[in-house]
Amino acid sequence: MNFRTFDLNLLRVFDAVMADGSLTRAAQSLAMTQPAVSHALKRLHAAVGEPLFVRAAGGMTPTPRAEALWPQVRAALAALRGALAPEAFRPDRGAVSFRLAMVDATAAMLMPAMVQAFEQMRALANLRVLPLATRDPRALIERGDADLAIGYFPQAITAIQAAGPHGALRHRRLRETEYVCVMRRGHPLAGRPLTLDAFCAAHHLLVSFSGRPHGFVDQALSALGRQRRIVLTVNQFFVAGRVVCASDLLTVLPAGFVDATGMAGALVTAPLPLALPHVQVEMVWHLRRDDDAAHAWLRRLVSDAAQA
Repeated sequence: MNFRTFDLNLLRVFDAVMADGSLTRAAQSLAMTQPAVSHALKRLHAAVGEPLFVRAAGGMTPTPRAEALWPQVRAALAALRGALAPEAFRPDRGAVSFRLAMVDATAAMLMPAMVQAFEQMRALANLRVLPLATRDPRALIERGDADLAIGYFPQAITAIQAAGPHGALRHRRLRETEYVCVMRRGHPLAGRPLTLDAFCAAHHLLVSFSGRPHGFVDQALSALGRQRRIVLTVNQFFVAGRVVCASDLLTVLPAGFVDATGMAGALVTAPLPLALPHVQVEMVWHLRRDDDAAHAWLRRLVSDAAQA
């Protein structure tokens, strides 16, 4: 490719088609006609020496070369846009909507501080909290079903870090906490050191967002050649707190989320008799929103709420 004669406007078209996934939506965002976008793609393919998209039933599917090029192209366009026409988002003027995927405990941790900030700023934005039933939100973010996913995603974060700056997803750590054993006040095991034998002999409640009847604790126990009896599996921290405070079931929760049960005053915690990794709460978003001024404002708001 002769870069001296290359039309840099073709990169804007490439970026729009990558972000929108179809010629029609890209044409609308670029204020161009669909035939003009199609012609620009043909010129781009000719300049690069190979197709970057193939037509599919749902729109335009990028080739592996396009996936590899996009992070660099988008970063370059963002740098130019910021240098030539820096944008500032005004929360009291921008009536935008955001979809945040998270579990109930995360929402209970973040939403009070975020709503307070909204009221102080007189923000016009609207937030929708979507249920999160997975430890891997990558598909959710890649499909555009959520603007931000917040939670504990160990496998997804490892994959995002492995992809590095050329990957399509971004992440930021919000806070870190540790797992603890939770039981009602007055439980026979409360107030004394919790042994592994006593822990395994007790009956348990498991919080599982996916509905699977095993979790990190069970994996750690299996590695020790031990197991526990799970009587009840639920998908909400609030329900877990209500059940545990009214029974002799034990549960294991992140220490920072015990308050989210709404029953913290009726519960006590104890250190676990086995080693578990710390819980690292992260937010994950797509590259296509990385330089969006409103989305950057949202990310700052979430970060501030997590530290509140």
